[in-house]
Amino acid sequence: MANRDPIALLMKEHEEALTKLHRLKKDAQELKKKGYSEKVFKSLLKAAEYVDEEVRVHNKHEEIALFPIVERYVDGPTSVLREDHAKMSKIYKKLNYSIKALKENHDDKTSRLELCESAEEIVHLMVNHIHKENQILFPMIQRFCTKEEIREIAKKLL
Repeated sequence: MANRDPIALLMKEHEEALTKLHRLKKDAQELKKKGYSEKVFKSLLKAAEYVDEEVRVHNKHEEIALFPIVERYVDGPTSVLREDHAKMSKIYKKLNYSIKALKENHDDKTSRLELCESAEEIVHLMVNHIHKENQILFPMIQRFCTKEEIREIAKKLL
């Protein structure tokens, strides 16, 4: 099991996240345009829960398993990525607050608009974050880390 490619695993998780982010953005846009719909709201909830639960775990894994290895060589990229993780957490709190408010009152226009803004903000940040990791961080790791370091990352992830 520890022989699995940790970078491939993280990239697969990114693909799953991008799918959920697309759903979150689409549902938020529909709520913004057409108003509250139980079906759209439930779909948005599933996507938002994924962002909260799965992405938080994914980010924690990166910070524990991946970033310390990278920081043996360079600090800059991981500092930026850690800042992104912190921003994601703050934006998600705003999103979750708006979701709760809209659950309580489906006609609350302010909550609906705040939910849409937060959803768009978190989608934008996360898509850019994933791009940074896929296009910059992961190729750098594959190029510079030793096989032993890759195994060390895999052990911590799996």
